[in-house]
Amino acid sequence: MTASDLEQLLIARLIRKRGGTSQTWQRALSKVIVRDTATHAHCNWDVSLSGTDAQRAAIERLLDEVRLEHSIVAAG
Repeated sequence: MTASDLEQLLIARLIRKRGGTSQTWQRALSKVIVRDTATHAHCNWDVSLSGTDAQRAAIERLLDEVRLEHSIVAAG
């Protein structure tokens, strides 16, 4: 899975669980940051959140689930 695939997966799940538009969630989520697996062996990606408190809380809950499923992603 690539970082852009992961972004689309996160946005789709957020829309399904919380409603809203893809543009709203994309702004709240921002881009997936891919880190080097040599220094981040267990999970090599992160996001820089913005948005409302409720949006950030929803994203954080989802990130906990998705990190278990997709802990390592490729750039792109």
